[in-house]
Amino acid sequence: MLEVNGLPRKIVIDRSGANTAGIKAINKMLRGFGCPVPIEMVRQKYLNNIVEQDHRFIKRRTRPMLGFKSFASASATLTGIEVSHMIRKGQFTPGICPLRQFSELAA
Repeated sequence: MLEVNGLPRKIVIDRSGANTAGIKAINKMLRGFGCPVPIEMVRQKYLNNIVEQDHRFIKRRTRPMLGFKSFASASATLTGIEVSHMIRKGQFTPGICPLRQFSELAA
């Protein structure tokens, strides 16, 4: 993740000890490389519940499908379901047609 997106300033994690230990280890490595600004941890007690609750609609739609034959078909189907849900929730960029944004995100 760090290679692709760069170094984050703040990370939201749950109260898991493994996540805390991992971020502390990364901060220790960064100090060793001379990075003066550590990654800030923001803890939210029930973060996993929020994520699972948001993905409940995906589970409800994919459960009757009995699995996917290939990774490509699973990826395309899940991308379409997630993007349509984002549009329905109003999480799209204002000023852009929802259909156009769907085609840009799904491609």
